[in-house]
Amino acid sequence: MADKEVKPVEKTADPIISQIGDFRRYQFLFFFLILLSKFGTGWHTLGHIFLAAPTPVSCKTENVTDACSKDCKKVEYDTSVFKSTIVTEWDLICDLKTLVSLSQSIVMMGIMLGSMGFGMMADRYGRRPAFLTCCYMQLFTGLIVCLSPFYWFYCLFRFLVAFATGGTMTTSFVLLMEIVGPKRREMIAILYQIPFGIGHGSLSVFAYFIRDWRWFQFSITIFSVVFVIYIWLVPESPRWLYTTGRLDKSIKILEKIARCNKAPTETIRPEIEAAYALKDAQQQAKKANMCDLFRTPYLRLKTIFMANDWLVTCMVYYGTAQYVAVLGGNIFVNNMIAAFVGIPGTCLCVVLTKYLGRKWTLILSSSISAVGLFLLAALFELGTIAQVVCAALGLFGASMSFPNVYLYGGELFPTVVRSNGVGLCSMVGRIGSILAPLICDLKAYGNWIAPVIFGIFSVLAILGTLFLPETRGMPLPETLEDGENFGRKAKM
Repeated sequence: MADKEVKPVEKTADPIISQIGDFRRYQFLFFFLILLSKFGTGWHTLGHIFLAAPTPVSCKTENVTDACSKDCKKVEYDTSVFKSTIVTEWDLICDLKTLVSLSQSIVMMGIMLGSMGFGMMADRYGRRPAFLTCCYMQLFTGLIVCLSPFYWFYCLFRFLVAFATGGTMTTSFVLLMEIVGPKRREMIAILYQIPFGIGHGSLSVFAYFIRDWRWFQFSITIFSVVFVIYIWLVPESPRWLYTTGRLDKSIKILEKIARCNKAPTETIRPEIEAAYALKDAQQQAKKANMCDLFRTPYLRLKTIFMANDWLVTCMVYYGTAQYVAVLGGNIFVNNMIAAFVGIPGTCLCVVLTKYLGRKWTLILSSSISAVGLFLLAALFELGTIAQVVCAALGLFGASMSFPNVYLYGGELFPTVVRSNGVGLCSMVGRIGSILAPLICDLKAYGNWIAPVIFGIFSVLAILGTLFLPETRGMPLPETLEDGENFGRKAKM
C-alpha cells in the first residue's frame, strides 16, 4: 500500500529538486516555519519609529518659553501620548537631538554588517548554524536592550540586535530558496516578504497599547522565544551539503524530505552521486568566497548591477516610508499606512514575476517609483493629499521591488557563493537605508530635493537592470563557472 502512495518526482536539470519535487508538503510546511522569523525583522528594523517617537517638550522655567534656551533650567515632556521614549529617558533634545537619528543609523549599520557576516558564515559553516545563531542572538540581545541604563548601552545592544536581524534576513531566505523548485520559487520568495510589512504595521498596535519604550521593546522581542523549535525542525540545506561535497549528509536529509513528500527514495543516492561526479564541484566549493563574485567579467557585472538594485530599493523604500510616517496627524495611523500600502505591491509582484519575469517586473516597479517621486517633487505645492498620493505611489513601486530583488538575487548567484552574494547585496542595500534619512533631511533646503534624488536613483536602477539576464524558470547555478555562464548569449 505504501508503494502506491509514492508520487514520482519530475526530473529536472536541478539534482536537488529532482529528488524532492518542486514544491510539495515538506516545502509548504518549511515555508511557514521559516516565516515566523520574518516578523521580528520588521519589528526590530523599524521599532525606532516608536522607541524614539516625537515627544513635545516645554520649558518650565519662569519667563522662558524655549526649551533649548540656555536660560531654561527645567523641561517637561508631554506624556499624554507616550509615557516614555528614549528621548525622554536620556533628554535627547536640542543639541542632543541628532543622537536620535544616530541610534537608527547604528541599527541600519548593524543590519548591513549582519547580512554580510552571517552570509559569509552560512557559506563557510552551513546555513543551519548561521540561522540558529542569529535567531537566538536576536532574542537575547533584544531583551538586554530593555534594561539599558545609558544611551551608549542602548545603541550597542540595538546594534547587536540589528546585526542578528540582518543575519536572519539573509540566512532564512537562502534556506528557503535552496529547497524550492523554479515553478514556485517566485511565489514563495515574494510571499516570504509579507510578514515584514505586517510586522511593520503591527508596531502601531504594540505601541498603541504599550506606551513605555522598555515594555514596547520587550513585547517585540519576547516572540522570538518560539525560535527554540528551530533546533529540532530546521535541518541543514541539502543543496549546500551537496555542493560542498558532504554527500552522505545531503542524501540523508533528502531522503527524509522525500518521505515527507511521498516521493521515491531508492534512487536518491545513485542520482546524487552521479550528478556530483559530473559537476566535480567539491574542489571549487572549498575555494569559493566573496572575492569570486568579482573575478570573472560577467559575474562581476551582474553582481554590481544587482547590488545597485538593492541600494536603490532600500533607499526609496525606507525614504518614502519615513516621509509618509512623519506626516501630520496620528502617528499610529500614519505608520500603518506606510506599512500596509506595500502589501498590495508585494502581492502584485507574485503575479508579475510569474508572467513578466524578474527583470521586467523590476524595471516596471522602479519606473512606478520614479514616476511617483518625480510627481511628488513637481506637485509639492498642491497640498498634503497630493503629497500622500505621490509618496504612496513611490512606496508602492518600492514595495514591488523589495521582494523581487531578494528573489532575483537568490536566483542569480551560484550556490557556492549565494549567501555571500545575497549578503553583499543586502549590505549595499543597507547603505541606501542609512542614506535615506539623511537625504530626507535635505528638505531644509527645498521640499523637492529628496524626491528628485530618490527618483534619479530609481532611473539608475532601471538602466542597470537592463543588463541583467532573466532567471525565471531556470535551474539555480551551482558553481562559479555556472555563475559566469548563466545568462550569456550562446555564440554562433
